[in-house]
Amino acid sequence: MTITAPPAAPAQEAPARPRIDVAGLGVLRGGLFVLPSLAIVGVFLLFPALWTIYIGITDYRLTGEQARNPQVVGLENYQRAFDDPLFGNSLWLTLLFVLGSAVIGQNVLGFGLAWMLRNTTPFIRRTVEAMVLLAWILPSTVVAYLWITVLDRDAGTLNALLGTPGTAWLLQYPMASLIVFNTWRGTAFSMLLYSSALAAVPPSQLETARMVGASGWQTVRDVVLPHIRGHILTNTLLISLWTANDFTPFLLTAGGPDHQSEIIAVFIYRTALEGASDLGYASAISLLVLLANLVIALIYMRLLRSREAV
Repeated sequence: MTITAPPAAPAQEAPARPRIDVAGLGVLRGGLFVLPSLAIVGVFLLFPALWTIYIGITDYRLTGEQARNPQVVGLENYQRAFDDPLFGNSLWLTLLFVLGSAVIGQNVLGFGLAWMLRNTTPFIRRTVEAMVLLAWILPSTVVAYLWITVLDRDAGTLNALLGTPGTAWLLQYPMASLIVFNTWRGTAFSMLLYSSALAAVPPSQLETARMVGASGWQTVRDVVLPHIRGHILTNTLLISLWTANDFTPFLLTAGGPDHQSEIIAVFIYRTALEGASDLGYASAISLLVLLANLVIALIYMRLLRSREAV
């Protein structure tokens, strides 16, 4: 009798493992890492910007009926800004402040210091850099009140040095005082930037200019400036935007006397928090200033791209 073995049971296939979307998982992990930064940007930048835009189209104030129930007025605040002589005055003073203390003052003085210190001994260079940096890193309130004592009418240091007792610099020459103050305070950044830029200028070209008898100005004009043009554009953009939005002058003159030193940052502050506390109007002006800053930045980018294309 033949014994037949029972047929073998069919092999069972192993259950398929679920496929993991590695790319999607990587995106999810990256999003989780970025999420805190996006939250901070949204809370401290995006939301205030959107809130400012909304407030700018209302008659919102800190006190009174408009504080409890503000009404939408559309573009009335923007129309009011273009008709306001004090707003035009603040724009003009801001332009003078930026041109005098940043574009000319800090640029020229910063480059001059960097050019003179390039060949000095390390001790002299570090000493001068430390003194200039000290003016930049001190808190604004400390520096402002130091300058108030320097420019004081009765016991000011400047009057004692010049022999001009009784001269009220902050009252008689408010904008000139602010320009000198901001130039002194902000030169450190320009000096450091130009020091690093000058270190990248090929020494062989400087030596060639010296051998052919080029003067110091000719060397700067024909050899140095073409190499550091990008640094000049970057420095000018940064210090111009910082200066245009600087609030420190309020600590010296509070915009006076008679609005003679009321730059745009001080004008916005006084409009929003003094007198009628017109936050709607102040917000509209803030948006206009933001748009002006964006236009300046776009002009800078175009200039930088045109330089790179040459």
